[in-house]
Amino acid sequence: MLERGLQPDFAPDVLAQANALAGPATSTDPAIRDLRNLPWASIDNDDSRDLDQLSVAGAMAEGADTIYVAIADVDSLVQKGSAIDGHALLNTTSVYTAAEIFPMLPEKLSTDLTSLNPQADRLALVVEMAVGADGAVQRSQVYRALVRNCVKLAYNGVAAWLGSDAPAPAALAAVPGLDEQLRRQDRVAQALKRRRSARGALELDTRESRAIFSDGVLADLAPDASNRAKEIIEDFMVAANGVVAAYLADKGIPSLRRVLRTPQRWDRIAALAAEHGGSLPVEPDALALDAFLRYRRGADPGGFADLSLAVVKLLGAGEYALEIPGATSPGHFALAVREYTHATAPNRRFPDLVTQRIVKATLAGTRTPYGNAELEALAAHCTTQQKSAEKVERQVAKSAAALLLSSRIGATFRAVVTGASEKGTWARITGPTTEGRIVRGNAGLDVGDRVTVKLIHTDVERGFIDFAVNKGAS
Repeated sequence: MLERGLQPDFAPDVLAQANALAGPATSTDPAIRDLRNLPWASIDNDDSRDLDQLSVAGAMAEGADTIYVAIADVDSLVQKGSAIDGHALLNTTSVYTAAEIFPMLPEKLSTDLTSLNPQADRLALVVEMAVGADGAVQRSQVYRALVRNCVKLAYNGVAAWLGSDAPAPAALAAVPGLDEQLRRQDRVAQALKRRRSARGALELDTRESRAIFSDGVLADLAPDASNRAKEIIEDFMVAANGVVAAYLADKGIPSLRRVLRTPQRWDRIAALAAEHGGSLPVEPDALALDAFLRYRRGADPGGFADLSLAVVKLLGAGEYALEIPGATSPGHFALAVREYTHATAPNRRFPDLVTQRIVKATLAGTRTPYGNAELEALAAHCTTQQKSAEKVERQVAKSAAALLLSSRIGATFRAVVTGASEKGTWARITGPTTEGRIVRGNAGLDVGDRVTVKLIHTDVERGFIDFAVNKGAS
């Protein structure tokens, strides 16, 4: 982290400021609504402790379901320019490695005072959306509120229940009516997803790996697959982020956007599609690409994750950008949306905290806390730091994989090429799921090619995994 400009430890003044906080934020502002009576619930990873969002389905009116998304009000305890804010600004993100989590905010905040923990009253920014049966957000509001999380749920348990006749998880069953609540949320989330898909939002499955420990010892790096419960949160967050972006644009307020520009390597994406029996137009077309991906998911479900990963690599990386109302926004190619920001994870991402401060100032009718020049500099800095954090996470994951693979020198693996440039050629294997560098036999390879590789070297400390193309394998 230090080598990449990230600070792993909190400075003494940051910890002192956090330790001086006596409790969660409170407010007597009459504009803050009391929504503690709603059956809010969080759904996250089993081991997540920094809870940024809650959701609940409200009344149906005029043929539309009301969906509420509550976002932790981090700004109320983390003031702009404070010592805690300075650390968050430096890193701009929490860093999640296989070995350890390095939170953006001290744990007294991120897992306690600014976390939407069960059975605790918390201030929040609420995005209220009326969603029609066709997945269109017909009306929306953004406002501040007091909320109370009824129960903390986990993705895997909720997904297993949603997809079968299995009994509801104990925590879910303990809250009367929550089962029907979640089924409504699932129905609305699927409608949102279908509408985005109709516009060309890409359905991808990259199978990021998750460290599995047994008695404190690393045992495996297993694919962390998507599921129906994750889709509820993902679809609600995309919709809520869109509403916040549109709200600020309607008010004429400059903001940070999350963008994914039109892919520069579309020609390789088209060539990859042709190799898999598809045909894409000459110019980038998200609808056509999504149709091809859906076809391949059905035709070859086992190989779809590898194809997805190749497409993700070719699409390029997302970035933060200054949005000035009235200017043309590049939008987000993979999500097929123009109005999109990051606002729903202020405990974990600094751009979300910046957006929250701008929204709260706009709601209060006060001057925005960030000027255009500052936002532009923040966009560049947050993009750089996010990439640095991802490199740290990948390096630690590869060190973990190198540890698991160190006794398997000479073994062969099926692989998909994930990177090809003057800097080198990389490929991903499974069992464990990891990437390594092809150091021999890489001539002529490009992203998306499938090869058989032989493991020839590992270096745990440096996170090196080296392969040679196994020429004799089919």
